Amino acid sequence: MTDHALRKLRQDPRLAELAAFPFDFDLSRAAHGHVEPVRLASGGPIEVVAGSGAGGTYFVCADGSVLYADSEGGAGIIGSSADEALEVVIGLPCWFDCVNLSPHDGEQAVLARVTELEAELREDDAFDAARAELRAALGLAERSPFELVTLLHTALLRTEPDFLLLNEEEGGAYRLLDEHPRPPLWEPVLARGRADLALLRAGGRTAWDAVAGDAVRRRLALRAAQFDRADGDLELLRQLLRRETESSMTDELRLAAVLVGRHGDVTDLPLLHEVRETDFDTHCGLSEIPEPGSDAAELTRWAEELDDMMFGTDPADEGLATWTDLALDQGLTELARVALIRELDEILLDQSTLRRPDDPTRLDASRLGWLARALERAGDLPQALRAQRLYAALQDTAWDRISELRDQARLERACGHLPQAVRTLASTRALLADPGDDSLRHWSRTNFGRFIAEEHYALTRALADAGLPEEARALLTAADAILGELSGNAATGARKLAEETAERVGDARGLS
Repeated sequence: MTDHALRKLRQDPRLAELAAFPFDFDLSRAAHGHVEPVRLASGGPIEVVAGSGAGGTYFVCADGSVLYADSEGGAGIIGSSADEALEVVIGLPCWFDCVNLSPHDGEQAVLARVTELEAELREDDAFDAARAELRAALGLAERSPFELVTLLHTALLRTEPDFLLLNEEEGGAYRLLDEHPRPPLWEPVLARGRADLALLRAGGRTAWDAVAGDAVRRRLALRAAQFDRADGDLELLRQLLRRETESSMTDELRLAAVLVGRHGDVTDLPLLHEVRETDFDTHCGLSEIPEPGSDAAELTRWAEELDDMMFGTDPADEGLATWTDLALDQGLTELARVALIRELDEILLDQSTLRRPDDPTRLDASRLGWLARALERAGDLPQALRAQRLYAALQDTAWDRISELRDQARLERACGHLPQAVRTLASTRALLADPGDDSLRHWSRTNFGRFIAEEHYALTRALADAGLPEEARALLTAADAILGELSGNAATGARKLAEETAERVGDARGLS
C-alpha cells in the first residue's frame, strides 16, 4: 500500500492547503464524512480521507485503492493507491471531466482535451508553480496528461466488482463515474469453460477426469460447447451427457441431450432414453425425446426445437440467472453480486412496473423472488431482503402473501432486524385471521401452517438470545396460538421446537 504522499499532506499544513486549492483535495472535509452513509457491497472497509468542494468524498479502501464518490450518486476508483490518486488529482485537476477519456482516443486527442479543460486554471500564473511545488514535496512523478488519463482509465475499470458503493440505508448502488464499456458478465464466467472445452478437445485422460469429474467444470464446459459448436464434439458430448446425470436434472443435462441430438445420429436414442430414466425429475425434463426407432430427421427436429426455445448460440441471449448461478458456482461472488444488485436497482427504479395484478404490463413478481434467492445464495442478506420485501408485497393471494412474508421475517431475523421481523409476523397472523380469499382453507392441516409456527418460534428464540425477554414471551404466546390451530403432522412437526423455545424463553425470564 503506497500512501507516502497522503502522510506528507497530513503532516504539512502548507501542502494540505495547496492540495485543497486549486486541486480540490481537501483533508479538512474528511471530518464531515460523505453526504450520506455508504458502504461497499463487498463489506470491505473504507476510510474517508478528503473531500471536494462539490460535496464529493475520497475514500481509501482496504487494499489502498482510492474510491471517489460524488454527491449525486456516482462512484469510481481513481487510483490503485493514495499516491497514484494524488498524481491524478494534482496532474489532472479537471479529472472529473476526464473520466470518459481513454488511451484509445489517442494521445493527440487526449492532450487537446486536457489543454482545453485546464485553460481557465492556467489563467492564474501561480497554478503551474503550485503544481510543481506540490509534486516535488510529495515525491510524485511528473507524468504527462496522457499517462495520467491512462492511469485514471485503468483505475476506473477496476471499480466493479470489488468496489461497488451502496447507500447504507436504502441499499441502492452508486452508478459508475464513467461510461467506458465493460465485458459482459458471461465473458469472465465462461472463461474457465472455454479453456476446459479446449482441453477436452485436445484429449487426454487426465484432462477428462479433471473436467468431467467436477460438476462445476463439467457444466461450464457444456455451456462453452453450447456457444462453440463443432462437428467433432459428438463423442465428447456423449461422455459429458452420461456424467451430467450425476447431478440429476440440470439445465446443462438438458443442454447436453440437445447438443447430442442435434447431430442426428439415431444410435444415440438408446443413450438419450437411458439418461431420461435416471430419475423422476430427469424423466419429466426430457419427456419429449423421440422413441427408439425414430429417424434422424425426427431426432434432429426435437433437438432443434428445444434448442431454439431454451438455448441458442449467442451467450448474450442467455438469461442473467444462468451467468450469476455459474459465477456463484465458481466462487465469483462479487461478479454475481454486482449483476444482481444492478438488476434489482433497475426494477426498483422503474416504479411504473408495479401495477395492478390484472395489468398485462405489470412487473413479473417471480423475477423479484429469483433475485431474493440468488442474493441470499450470494451471502448478501440485506439485498435479498430488499427484493423479498417487494416480492411479498406483490403477492395476490393470502396464501402466497403469508408464505413470502414468512421468508421476509426469516431474512429480517437473519439480518438482526428483530423489531421489523416481529411486525412482519404480526402481518401474517392478521392475514390468517382475515385472509380476504379462500386460499387458506386448509392451512392448519399442512406444512404451510407448520412453517409459519416454526418461524414464530425461531424469532422468539432470537429475541430471547438478544436479551429481549418480554418481546420473546409475547411472541411465544402468539406462536403457541398458531400451534394450537394445527392438526396432524403439521402439529407434530412443530411441537418439539415449541418445547425447546419455551425452555429457552424460560431461561431468559430467569435471567431478566
